[in-house]
Amino acid sequence: MSTSASIQTYVARQPRLAWRRRLLRSLIRTLGFKVLWQVEVTGADNIPADGPGIIMMNHISMLDPVLCMGAVTNRFVIPMTKIENARHPLIGPFVWWWGSYTVNRGEVDRRALMNSIELLRHGQLILIAPEGTRHPEGLAEAKDGLAFIATRSDAVIIPTGLSGAADWKEKLFRLQRPHIQVNFGRPFRFKREASGRIPREQLAAMSHEAMYQLALAIRDERLRGRYRDVSQATTHYLEFVEPSPKRPNP
Repeated sequence: MSTSASIQTYVARQPRLAWRRRLLRSLIRTLGFKVLWQVEVTGADNIPADGPGIIMMNHISMLDPVLCMGAVTNRFVIPMTKIENARHPLIGPFVWWWGSYTVNRGEVDRRALMNSIELLRHGQLILIAPEGTRHPEGLAEAKDGLAFIATRSDAVIIPTGLSGAADWKEKLFRLQRPHIQVNFGRPFRFKREASGRIPREQLAAMSHEAMYQLALAIRDERLRGRYRDVSQATTHYLEFVEPSPKRPNP
C-alpha cells in the first residue's frame, strides 16, 4: 500500500475508533484523575466543538498526552507520538488501542506531517508538542512543524499549559497524589497574508508568536522557559477565534 493510501485508510478509520477512545478516556478520568492524580482542568470552553483543531501542549512528562486525552471531553484528541512509544512493551498497547499515529524524531517525517494535515482536513482534533521532545525545565525553542501543519489545514490552535506533572512518578512512590493543572488557553489560527508556500522565516515567526500564547497558558510561570517574558509577545500572525458552542460528549 502506498503512503498516500495508508494515510487515507488511517483517516477513514477514525469513526470506528470512537468506542475504544470513549472507554479509555473514562478509565483515564476515573482511575487517573480521581485516584492516582489530582487534576485541575480549566479553560475547557476554549476547545471548539468541531472543525480542525490542534492541542498545542508544553511537554514536561510522559504523562502529558494522557492528561490531554482525558481533559478534553467534547471530542477526541488524536496524539502524535514518537515511534519509540508504539514499540514500548507497556505504552505500545495503549498507543495502538487509542489509535495514535507516530513520528520519527530527528528527521522531517513527511508521513507524520501528511497524517496530521489529512486528519485536520477531515475535521479532527490532534495533539502536538511543538518542542518535539520533553523539556521539564521550561519551554524551549519550537520547531516549525506545527506552524506548517496549521497553515496547510487552517486549523484552530488551542495552547494547552501543563503544570505539576514533571515529578508525578516520584510523588506516587511516596504515596502522594500530584496536583496537576491542565489549562486550555485562548484559541487562535494563523493569518495567511498570501497564498502559496510560506517562507521558512515566516513559519519561524509564527511559531515564535504561538509559543508565547502557550507560555501564557502555563499557570506555573517557572515552566515558561525562554518565553517567560510574556510582555514580549506579539500577535502579527495570529487571529484569535471564538470557540463554537459545545456539542454532546462523543
